[in-house]
Amino acid sequence: MPTAVIDIGTNTLLLLILDGEQRPMVDLCRFGRLGKGLDASGRISTESIEASLEICREYRRVMSDMGVAVPIVVGTQALREASNSGDFTGPAREILGAPIEVIAGEREAHLAFLSVARTFPDLVKAPYVVVDVGGGSTEIIASDGVKITSAVSVPIGAVRLTERHLKHDPPTADEARALFADIDARLAPLELPTGVPVVATAGTATTLAAMALRLGTYDPVAVTGHRLEAMAIDAQLARLLTANVAARRAIKGMEPQRADVIAGGVAILSRVMHRLDSPVMITADRGVRWGLAFERAAT
Repeated sequence: MPTAVIDIGTNTLLLLILDGEQRPMVDLCRFGRLGKGLDASGRISTESIEASLEICREYRRVMSDMGVAVPIVVGTQALREASNSGDFTGPAREILGAPIEVIAGEREAHLAFLSVARTFPDLVKAPYVVVDVGGGSTEIIASDGVKITSAVSVPIGAVRLTERHLKHDPPTADEARALFADIDARLAPLELPTGVPVVATAGTATTLAAMALRLGTYDPVAVTGHRLEAMAIDAQLARLLTANVAARRAIKGMEPQRADVIAGGVAILSRVMHRLDSPVMITADRGVRWGLAFERAAT
């Protein structure tokens, strides 16, 4: 029987359906923006709830067509944080026909690590750091190559930081400086290895890789394993911060619905690379959803 996993994030809702050999049959991304306005209000907007419930209805139809009765469903930062998260999770549970597990940041970090460890077995026995940039939080996981040595969830993400700092289109130099200072302050207390590779998962990283590859059509195989040095990431960030949203949407490889928040997400990756003095960032089109599927297959 196929296995279906739904990852309900701050920016997107992701549906992954795998066959019995763990090969993807369906891999969908839709933008519900549950985190829109959340940083300022502490609540999920009615508009975002309605948009995300409509995505749940679409996913229920897809799963029914594929013969999936009960999916695995998790929610992350927006549902952890919002005072009215029940306004979404109650109706979504009824639509999807499955409970929604709102997972802690530490569990989210462990799932991201699991997906990377299974995707890149050649990293075994060498230290590396996994970075999963979401809309509302960023998970940072250090490994000695065999096991996790630290795992944290930091409340900075592409949507949150864009709304907090990047008020103009394009952002001003002062806004960019404030963005960097905010990220650096969040990263400063973390005990992390230096000089090790970063493996970056989730949409910010894969969009960055697609831009570097100038992909006309998104290709998960092409972006998985793509390598970028800090200098190349900084150059893309400078390009994004000096372009308006319309110009960003026109960039080859850009996912149009990420164009308004991509600079905030890439800034996180850039500052992480400098904080770690990392020689390379390896991108992966596998994150929490794949970690859940791998976890289920092992039970």
